[in-house]
Amino acid sequence: MLIAGFPAGAWGTNCFLVAPAAGEECVIIDPGHQAAQGVEETLKKHRLKPVAVVLTHGHIDHVASVVPVCGAHDVPAWIHPEDRFMMSDPEKALGRTIGTQLMGELTVGEPDDVKELTDGAKLELAGLELTVAHAPGHTKGSVTFGLPETADIPPILFSGDLLFAGSIGRTDFPGGSMDDMLESLARVVLPLDDSTVVLPGHNEQTTIGRERATNPYLRQVAAGLGADVDAPRRGM
Repeated sequence: MLIAGFPAGAWGTNCFLVAPAAGEECVIIDPGHQAAQGVEETLKKHRLKPVAVVLTHGHIDHVASVVPVCGAHDVPAWIHPEDRFMMSDPEKALGRTIGTQLMGELTVGEPDDVKELTDGAKLELAGLELTVAHAPGHTKGSVTFGLPETADIPPILFSGDLLFAGSIGRTDFPGGSMDDMLESLARVVLPLDDSTVVLPGHNEQTTIGRERATNPYLRQVAAGLGADVDAPRRGM
């Protein structure tokens, strides 16, 4: 298994390229702001051929490079239908103006081929099986992608802006909901094995075991106490 990731753009959003091995087909996860060059460099370095872009949610920091990346390689983009509008109208998704200078750098819109994700779907792409879990809270259409354990790697969760090391995604943008976030953490995250490696949308990787023991939000959810936690939340 090959997983190559890098933080991209103004928000340091993690973009991941996932393949069975170097020299094979791959899936690109969350090519965000200024990610196109990093994607091309990573493809060249590992001799990869992309077959799809998959998106954990529709915020501009995760989708800003979707159009150029999909266009350059003639591949589809997968996104949950609740977040699809954000590709064409990023400012509405944030409830504010991002800024003229920054917006001038972005190619806003949908790629030619958009496919919609559903909860529980298993995407057979590039020789991989990605399991989709709808996980609203950060946005209405947030999802996670899971890879099963194999002989050489533990199970992996691409958590987007649902779960971070020591924190969770913010819920104060349009479509965000703390109630939904807590339900998603309980339903999607808590049942996972402690060995599961979490590759989040921002900052460093972690494990479910570490977060179960130390993440104040996850500990509150596990205890059934709600989210009365005085701790920062992350994500744009």
